[in-house]
Amino acid sequence: MTPQELAAKTGENIGTSEWVEMSQERINQFADATGDHQFIHIDEEKAKMTPFGGTIAHGFLTLSMIPYLSAKSDMPKIDGVKMGVNYGGNKTRFISPVRAGKRIRGHWKLVEMIEKRPGQWQQTSEITMEIEGEDKPALICEWITQLFV
Repeated sequence: MTPQELAAKTGENIGTSEWVEMSQERINQFADATGDHQFIHIDEEKAKMTPFGGTIAHGFLTLSMIPYLSAKSDMPKIDGVKMGVNYGGNKTRFISPVRAGKRIRGHWKLVEMIEKRPGQWQQTSEITMEIEGEDKPALICEWITQLFV
């Protein structure tokens, strides 16, 4: 698909990822990587006494899953992309905590696809991270990626 063909899908849902488990091991690894060892993430016994009823993933861990889930999605691939770079996010909201052991998946809606300069496109997508079996999503955000074709 060309960038122009994708741009024609503005306003449409363009993809859904596979389900991925948010395991306690993944949460612990993220805690080690970031230095955020708050008990609600890593101490299963203490976390049982909170309103969450157990350990939860860091909000930023859930957010950081965007590239991984994107790669595991059915979104259309743009022909000739040399590189994609995270540019930032807008309106990021952590709606519901993701309990350890739950599965999440991403849904992408194309908000904007504009050519910034020849061969450089800026893609803005609204991403909703669904939690399997839950009514409310884990997060909703607009994510911006620079694509070099």
